[in-house]
Amino acid sequence: MKLPALPGFNPEAFDKYLKNTGWLMLARVGSLFIKMLITAIALPNYLGTSLNGTLNYPLAFLSFFIGAITLGTDGLVTRQLLQYPTKENVLLGSAFRLRIVAALLALPLIFVTYEVVAHYSSQQPAASLAQVGIVSLVCLLNSVNIIDSYFQSTIQGKKIMLVQVGGNIFSAAIKLLLILFKAPIDYFIWMLVGDALLLSIGYVVLYRKQGKSIFQWTYDAQTAKDLLRIGWPLAFSAIFVSLYMKIDQLMISSMLGNSPLGIYTTVVNLSESWYFIPVAISGSLFPAIMGFRKNNPAQYQKRLGQLYDLLVVLSVGIAICMTFASPYIYELLYKPEYFEGHRILQVHIWAGVFTFLATASGQYLIAEGYTNITLFRTCLGALTNILLNLLFIPEFGMIGAAYATLIAYFVAGFSLLLFKKTRAQGILLVRALLFINIIQLIFNKSTK
Repeated sequence: MKLPALPGFNPEAFDKYLKNTGWLMLARVGSLFIKMLITAIALPNYLGTSLNGTLNYPLAFLSFFIGAITLGTDGLVTRQLLQYPTKENVLLGSAFRLRIVAALLALPLIFVTYEVVAHYSSQQPAASLAQVGIVSLVCLLNSVNIIDSYFQSTIQGKKIMLVQVGGNIFSAAIKLLLILFKAPIDYFIWMLVGDALLLSIGYVVLYRKQGKSIFQWTYDAQTAKDLLRIGWPLAFSAIFVSLYMKIDQLMISSMLGNSPLGIYTTVVNLSESWYFIPVAISGSLFPAIMGFRKNNPAQYQKRLGQLYDLLVVLSVGIAICMTFASPYIYELLYKPEYFEGHRILQVHIWAGVFTFLATASGQYLIAEGYTNITLFRTCLGALTNILLNLLFIPEFGMIGAAYATLIAYFVAGFSLLLFKKTRAQGILLVRALLFINIIQLIFNKSTK
């Protein structure tokens, strides 16, 4: 697998990691196509706008809790495993125990929060308390997914591919059968839990095939304290990330009702379906980039800049294509009641440019130990999104929420410019966004 032939990239330097990226990309593209056909197209058309809003509300509502109960352990444990691979069982076991306890504590908070939201919203929540309660089981199931940190730390993208593709295909097949047999909405609500269960089982089975077992994990109180001490800003960051990525859906439900939420979720699904790309690329290339951090800081910064350049090229290319294709997508693939979504998608898709950059720069912040800055920028993004949604949704409706998301993602991503120790990194983001490095390289080549 070779890196695209863009000016300034050195594919040979990343050969091992690019193969991992290739497997990840192959897996996600294949499963994305299947998932898009069933979950993002067939299912909304089957349910209609109102019930589609009902289906998507629980996960949007629970995203704040799902993010919080990870306690910031995902990226943190991956980093710790890279540095201390012999502590695998202690790190995974301690993180798993922490996540289980956090999930159990979160369950009563979920029900209290739901009642508060229902009481103060002008519209009834799109899903019932029972439906939200069913999906809350995902909080417990996701605790097992700390196994993913092991596969990330050992650069085993092919293994991850098997779980994710297999789970997506199996889930899509079940949902297709439910559609064909005209199943009621609650069956699809249960499938949200089924998706999480399939992924968790897949990781456990695959981990066992590595000659390992979750029963070998051990809990160490000091390790758990260290994970909490270092990871608490990341845990709060996860909450705020969920806020500025999902709050628009909840606010649309509260202000506009079920049907607008059903339309808007098709936009979000189409727009965010591309977000696996920066995760796959950054997760695969960053171990190679980290190799330069101590011994060659200049090369470390150069590789980071090249990573940002690549992600901007990809995200802008996707945004341009989706902007022009949006009316045709909604006309050909969705019922007429969804057609309004095409205008919203033409705005929302551009938020992906800032998401791609934020994903990669987030890896940098974790590597440098700048967890407080991670917390600050996600908090800033969440507050920006909430305030702009309060202003824009009553005035402009769903497209106002898309503009609020776009601005919030920009503000959060480029908040690195506010801090002295991350300002150089912020400048790299600006240069990537403006294609400065690529333009300079092309110009230098043309003048030789």
